[in-house]
Amino acid sequence: MHPARRLKNILGASAGNFVEWFDWFAYASFSLYFSRAFFPAGDETAQLLNSAFVFAGGFIARPIGALLFGRYGDRVGRRAALTLSVTMMCGGSLLIAITPTGMGALSPLLLIIARLIQGLAVGGEYGASATYVSEMASSRHRGFWSGFLYVTLIGGQLAAMSLQVLLQSLLSEEQLYAWGWRLPFVVGALLAVVVFWIRRGIEETSSFTQAKVALSERGRPGALLEEYGRETAIVLALTAAGAIGFYTYAVYMQKLLVNSAGFDKAVAARIMTWVLATLVFLPPLVGWIADHIGRKRTLLVSFGASTLLAVPMLNALAHANAERPFTVYLLCLVPLFFLSGYYALSAIIKAELYPAHVRALGVSLPYAVALAIFGGNAETMALYFKSIGMESGYYWLVAAVCAVGFLAATQLPDERRGTQLGDDGQTGTEA
Repeated sequence: MHPARRLKNILGASAGNFVEWFDWFAYASFSLYFSRAFFPAGDETAQLLNSAFVFAGGFIARPIGALLFGRYGDRVGRRAALTLSVTMMCGGSLLIAITPTGMGALSPLLLIIARLIQGLAVGGEYGASATYVSEMASSRHRGFWSGFLYVTLIGGQLAAMSLQVLLQSLLSEEQLYAWGWRLPFVVGALLAVVVFWIRRGIEETSSFTQAKVALSERGRPGALLEEYGRETAIVLALTAAGAIGFYTYAVYMQKLLVNSAGFDKAVAARIMTWVLATLVFLPPLVGWIADHIGRKRTLLVSFGASTLLAVPMLNALAHANAERPFTVYLLCLVPLFFLSGYYALSAIIKAELYPAHVRALGVSLPYAVALAIFGGNAETMALYFKSIGMESGYYWLVAAVCAVGFLAATQLPDERRGTQLGDDGQTGTEA
């Protein structure tokens, strides 16, 4: 395939990934404002805990979305799965934007339904986009493009937080609590419509079109345990470690700074915006390095350092000084810097473990299951530990899960000796 066509296809798939994650993280960024509108009055921790439960509910739907879209992507095609997922995300975001408050139990029920729709969409998005980019990229640059795909994830979150900072400067706090929190969901829905048309124009991968497997064997869930049980266990462990790290340091961190360290909401939002703005440049760089030194070695460093840093870094952040925002910025950035080794390679290391006929399902389903447990529940677990007066217990949990990720990385094959992905989109073992 001509490099220009390859680039166009990869960027088309990645654009949709950006929008889907913008919509997904808009909930986490703006829950500080809409939690009191949907849940009974009480202390701030209780309101945040209720909104965190709904946030976690979206993750419960993700394995279902991963199963449905993974099977769909392996049977109908990667492009079809990508187009359908962004359509569903548009619907979920629009529902949040228009859901009325003050209607008793109906209001939070509609919020939950919208979040479940978003969960189904994102559950399908990751597997489809990760598989598509991995198959479309040439073998020499897969680490780089895998890292670029994660840039769109971080970019979506960064865009959501940047919009939060912008609205905080343009609107009063009363306006944000009353109606301003609806604006990002309107923006997300409109962007999804644009991406829908972009994705309709991308090409299908040759790995999918050339896979010589019966339709009954394409996307078969039982194959993940029967034939690829070891690979699936590795994906589960790596994802668990990466998820609890990301959702602790990049998502929950804003609430930790506000609720534990006593930071002003706007200050915490600005600090996290700086962190994500820096982080967005790291995955492609790390992916490029991994293309030269090996993906397994990169992951061992990533999870090894993350295990050792978890407890001291989180303790320091929980007691951070609001008068020193740059120090807090560095404390947030350091663990994310090391975890970027995993974020850069997340897509490709999973895709390389499975053949084409179960690749979309294999990439998406175990990823979604682990993410539902350790990503979707990260805020809930952190707030629970705080509510019972054992906040540091959560820090040790983060360290333990990262240690499991390190052990899983030791079991990865050396990709330089061959993978299930062939060169330039071909299925088979690389030379």
